[in-house]
Amino acid sequence: MQQGLPHSKLAPTWQMLMLGDGSPTRHLQLLTGEPTEVDVIDMSAIGMDGDHAPNQLQVVPGPRLRRQVWLRTASGQRLAYATSWWEASHVDEYLQNRSLPIWASLAQLRTELYRDVQGIYYGHSAALEQAFGQPGPLWGRHYLFWHRGQPLTLIYEVFSPYLTKYLGSTRLDG
Repeated sequence: MQQGLPHSKLAPTWQMLMLGDGSPTRHLQLLTGEPTEVDVIDMSAIGMDGDHAPNQLQVVPGPRLRRQVWLRTASGQRLAYATSWWEASHVDEYLQNRSLPIWASLAQLRTELYRDVQGIYYGHSAALEQAFGQPGPLWGRHYLFWHRGQPLTLIYEVFSPYLTKYLGSTRLDG
């Protein structure tokens, strides 16, 4: 993934979103021209449960808290679904206002991070396609945030096909 994917698999604009180390909420705001807002679906203590998360969850100290959100424009267009897993004892330190996107919370604190993309996904999810109001296929990824050499959180994101309006097709043909 460090070298990217062939453009026939994932167009360069989509690779910048999926494989880049910048903030997806900031990118969504720049793309749409609207603030990126969060609808918190759930925040639950999961203890040491694996929670059907990617294996990298094991490096996030426990007990853990899971946060699930929709990222949307201020006008209500859902752009992404995200789940993050945090060490429960530190989540309040980094997400002081839990209704803000993670990027906004960490930027307010001037938290220096390293985003380590661990995996990407391509496929269908009837539930997410219905929630986005868009047919798939869907692209997603998961990554670790590292802070001061320690894993801070694991984040899993799935992006709406609606983003083709701004990024173009997910594939370059030919």
